[in-house]
Amino acid sequence: MDISYFGPFGRAWNRMKIALFKPFDLNKWFLLGFTAFLAGLADWHNGTVTSRWSDRGSFREFVDFPNRAWQWLNHHPLLFMAIVFGAMIIMAVLVIILWLSSRGSFLFLDNVVRDKAEISVPWKRFKTLGNSLFVWRLVFGLIGLSLSILFSVIFFITAAHYFEDRGDFPLPIILAVGMALFFLLIVIIIAYILLFLRDFVVPIMYKNNIKTAPAWHMFLSVFGRHPFHFILYGLLVFVLIIAFVIAVVFAGLITCCIGWFLLVIPYIGTVITLPVWYFFRAFSLEFLAQFGPEYELFVRPESPSGSTPA
Repeated sequence: MDISYFGPFGRAWNRMKIALFKPFDLNKWFLLGFTAFLAGLADWHNGTVTSRWSDRGSFREFVDFPNRAWQWLNHHPLLFMAIVFGAMIIMAVLVIILWLSSRGSFLFLDNVVRDKAEISVPWKRFKTLGNSLFVWRLVFGLIGLSLSILFSVIFFITAAHYFEDRGDFPLPIILAVGMALFFLLIVIIIAYILLFLRDFVVPIMYKNNIKTAPAWHMFLSVFGRHPFHFILYGLLVFVLIIAFVIAVVFAGLITCCIGWFLLVIPYIGTVITLPVWYFFRAFSLEFLAQFGPEYELFVRPESPSGSTPA
């Protein structure tokens, strides 16, 4: 099987141009932008925060932070209760966002596949699939959170015991680098899982009208036969995202930061960058279609018996 990257890239680019610019319809942009905004609600892009731990004292203070934080909370019970209550509210909001995003994923996908700009009809139509995706993402998120907490506990306990045994000796480079690499590996695995879920599992759910677990089974069957093609796809998407970020930085500079201000406004930023999100959605579908007609969502005009979307 000859798997191409440039072919799907070109076809997705042409679909984006035809759908959004031939002709240009502002109403369509805002409706499609809203579905793209819903689909991306649960995709957070956090900034990078760097800290300087060049001296042993600052790192020792970092290791002692859990103990100092716990002591502070014990001495401020009312603030502790307020923090817990606030955390519960934040978790509830995040769950609602995840639910909206799960349903929105199918709205945006359906509009891209059918070259439409609809909200109400597909919102009702994809209730079951959206709820299935929501439950899977929620469980996966809780597992990821549990693993993060476990990793943090192991890190702080290991570092604390080391300082107790060795005094003020610096943490061994092997231990620090090893734990950093392990954490990076976990992040990469989670990133690939979320990428495959959004780009391939959701379209398989849409195509076959099946829930998340059976769709994962279908995807893993083709992934098992072509793992390197999908891994390279993830790397290509990463490179394209970097290029998009560079373009955003450049656009912000030449507009004296006005462009950045517009992009950070919820929904408006998605509408402005809609061609990017439309392209990424179409690109994943064009790439997946190469692995067989059972993975084809677009109707091919040149084919006498093209596939029809579910």
